[in-house]
Amino acid sequence: MNTKIMNKYLLETTTCSELIKENPEVKRRLNSLTESDYHFTCTIVKGEILFGIQRLPSGKRKQDLEERADELFAEVQCDPIPEHVADTYAQIKVAAEQQGTSLGECDLWIAATALTLDAILVASDSDYERIVGLGLRLEDWKN
Repeated sequence: MNTKIMNKYLLETTTCSELIKENPEVKRRLNSLTESDYHFTCTIVKGEILFGIQRLPSGKRKQDLEERADELFAEVQCDPIPEHVADTYAQIKVAAEQQGTSLGECDLWIAATALTLDAILVASDSDYERIVGLGLRLEDWKN
């Protein structure tokens, strides 16, 4: 029997980082999702996480984080970014510029992905609050 998806949650870089750090509140919120909720991350988030780890000096900490990241991406679906997200990206970038708001390129792509896929963006990055007025739904599971 197919379950209808009620909510989609796109886990942003800050949330994935908290899961890698095993933040109990973030883990509790993730575990509280129901079968009808779909949670995922995207290739940009995975790239940001891997970049952050790769730039660390060799050692136990880096190795531990690599292992935890591997575990996270084995458990959390990492979806590719659909081509039509580019349209949303362009729209929100123009709107943000017109508002005098700046966001990093990766953040714009992640926000565009959430908007296009009608997903709730789960992030503890306050920069996203600047574009909530453009229709972005945002939750912070850290607080």
